[in-house]
Amino acid sequence: MTDFTLEDLDAIIASRAKSSDETSYTQKLVRKGVAKCAQKLGEEAVEAVIAAVKEDRKELTAEAADLLYHLLVVLNVSEVPLKDVMSELAGRTGQTGLEEKASRPRE
Repeated sequence: MTDFTLEDLDAIIASRAKSSDETSYTQKLVRKGVAKCAQKLGEEAVEAVIAAVKEDRKELTAEAADLLYHLLVVLNVSEVPLKDVMSELAGRTGQTGLEEKASRPRE
């Protein structure tokens, strides 16, 4: 087991996003803006789904890591703190998933 957390990754992304290091993938991606970051997030989500359907645990593990990374990048460029997402999740744990879904406003 590792002690590496999403908070650790979030801090690394935040640091690299502000960096002037031209070798940083994160910095280059963030500089392209939210639309490009969101596109990459979508691509990684699809790749994770495909790996899951194929029941390829190794590939799913790698794609899940990519998906989490790209989600944190999108949160960073959108100025949504990870702690806000974690608070939202924590608030949902007091009820069942079906209750939480039923409480959402309908469109």
